Amino acid sequence: MSRLNEGQIIKKFQSQLGNKNFVSEDVETFKIGKTPCIVKLDTLVESTDIPPKIKLQDVARKSIVACVSDFASKGVKPLYAIISVTIPKKFTKSKIQNLAKGFGLASREFDIKILGGDTNEGKELVIQVFLVGTADSIVSRKTSKTNDIIITSGPFGYSAAGLKILLENKKADSKFSKKATGTVFKPRPKLRFGLQNSNYFTSAMDSSDGLSTTLHQMAKQSRKKFVITNLPTNSDLLEFARKNRIDPLDLVFNGGEEYEIVATVSPVKLQKLKNNAKKLKISLFEIGFVTDGRGVEYWQGNKMLRIENLGWMHFRS
Repeated sequence: MSRLNEGQIIKKFQSQLGNKNFVSEDVETFKIGKTPCIVKLDTLVESTDIPPKIKLQDVARKSIVACVSDFASKGVKPLYAIISVTIPKKFTKSKIQNLAKGFGLASREFDIKILGGDTNEGKELVIQVFLVGTADSIVSRKTSKTNDIIITSGPFGYSAAGLKILLENKKADSKFSKKATGTVFKPRPKLRFGLQNSNYFTSAMDSSDGLSTTLHQMAKQSRKKFVITNLPTNSDLLEFARKNRIDPLDLVFNGGEEYEIVATVSPVKLQKLKNNAKKLKISLFEIGFVTDGRGVEYWQGNKMLRIENLGWMHFRS
C-alpha cells in the first residue's frame, strides 16, 4: 500500500467532500446571512509538536498561536475560540493547571474569548483549537502581481536553530541559545501588524510550515515566479550555522514554526508599510520580487539556486 503525504491526503478528502476546486487559504470563509465569518482549526500533538524543556503553559499558548498567526496574515481579528484537549491519564493536577493557565494567558494576550470545548482521555496530549473571527474579506495567497516586492515580518532560521540546540546539542553561546530556543518556546505572531497593514498586502500567508513551502504555495497559486535576493535573517544565525557546519539556507528556508507573515506588496506602497512596521517595532525584511514564470529562485550574488519546497509536511515520504 503506497503512502500519501499530507497534501495528497487533503486532496483525497476534498474530492470525496465534493470540493474539487478547493484552494487552501489556511482559513475557511463563509457567511451566515450577510455576516462574513472566518474560522481556523489547528491541532497540536505531543509526539510531533512539543519540543523538550517547554513549559506546559507555553504549549497551551502555542496551540492558540498557530491559529492566530494564520489570522494575522489574512488581516482577520480573532474573536472567539473553542478548545478540545485530550489529556493522558498520568497528568497531574499541577500539569493540568499549567495548561489552563496557558490558555488563559493566550486569551488575554490576543483578546480572544474562549467559549468552551471538550476534554478527553488519551495516550498523549492533543490540543485542537477552533478560532472564529470576522472580516469583510481576507488577503489571498493567489493575488500577487508581477513586480510586487516580497516581504517578511521578521527573521527566519532561529526556530530551526533552537530545535537543533534542544534536540541535537548544537553549539551556541548563551545569548544566541536563549534567543533561538525562545522562538521555539514563545513564538510571537505579528497580529497587530497584520490587522493594521493587510490592506497593503497584495497576497499573504503565514510561514509556520517553512519559508520554502510558503513561497512555493504563494507562487504556485499566483502563477508567478518568486525571486529571492536577500535572506531574511541576521549575522548571528549565519555564524551559528558556520560554527556547527550547517547549511544556513536549510535553516532559513526549511525550518518552519517562525509564525511570521510572508506578503507581497506593490512597490508604491512599500515605504508606507516600512514606516508602519517601524512604529510597531517590527523587523521588516525586503527579500525579493515577483516576476513572470514559475517556481522559487534565490539569487546568491551572480549564482541562481532553485529553492525546493522542503518545509514541514506531515507524512512526507
